[in-house]
Amino acid sequence: MSPKSQFRAIFLCVIGVLASDAQECGRSPIVENRIVGGMDAIDGAWPWQVDIQLTTAIHICGGSIISEYWVLSAAHCFPNPSDLSSYVVYVGRYQLNGWNQHEGMYSVSRVVIPSGYSEPHNGKDLALVQLSSPVTWSDYVQPVCLPDSGTLFPEGLLCFVTGWGNVRDSVPLPGLGTLQEVEVPIISQSSCQEMYQTHPTEQVDILYDMICAGYQKGGKDSCQGDSGGPLVCKMVNGTWVQAGVVSFGLGCAQENQPGVYARVTSYSSLIRDAVPGIRLYGRAAKNWCGRAAMLVSWLSSLLILLQR
Repeated sequence: MSPKSQFRAIFLCVIGVLASDAQECGRSPIVENRIVGGMDAIDGAWPWQVDIQLTTAIHICGGSIISEYWVLSAAHCFPNPSDLSSYVVYVGRYQLNGWNQHEGMYSVSRVVIPSGYSEPHNGKDLALVQLSSPVTWSDYVQPVCLPDSGTLFPEGLLCFVTGWGNVRDSVPLPGLGTLQEVEVPIISQSSCQEMYQTHPTEQVDILYDMICAGYQKGGKDSCQGDSGGPLVCKMVNGTWVQAGVVSFGLGCAQENQPGVYARVTSYSSLIRDAVPGIRLYGRAAKNWCGRAAMLVSWLSSLLILLQR
């Protein structure tokens, strides 16, 4: 093969690699421009949201698509991670009790849970769920971006939590069961701890791998059935990045008891180790973009030389 032919082969190979890894995360093609106290979401607004059910058609948890084979959820949704035959994951779903023309159904092949997990109040309430077959991407089925360990979600940042959970304590989502969304601000770890210290009977420690969101006065919150679902925040470039996984609370939307979520940035190493080829939003993503830009510049120069 001549040097010119070799260069052409290398060029095509690199372009193929870039194209094969081009599925963009954190974008909602449908609206690009339960939750207590929330409202019906638009169909397709949160294309990474999944519904985790038992094969008996019972909704148990939510989750989020992070790659074609993997879903992020909560550890407490899988009390026996070695027995997965009873779980079904639905993607592209909008209504629990209606017809969903964009949905796909998948079985679970493996669940990865942080070592030492015992129960939500003790932290480590995160699960990486491997699907038995890859999801098919569409406008209604897209991955959310996950943050690198250095990504910050400051106090007061408005984010969204989504799910099909109860609309009040022990009150299930009525009717067709349309996916709910609610906007809540991030609460600092220290402020969240102070709020929970006001509870008269139960002591809750807000650990390093937890993040809180909600209102001190209550009124808007995640609830039972929202577990495992995503708390997502919109970055300055318009990308949705998942800050937390619905974990626990004392009641739903009560005063001084905001929702507590597993802090995704605490598990960047676990996610990288478990999910092949995943790129995390933040420093790692910026570095990759810089290397990609350099590569494109080099390839452009190479093309000019080949055309001479």
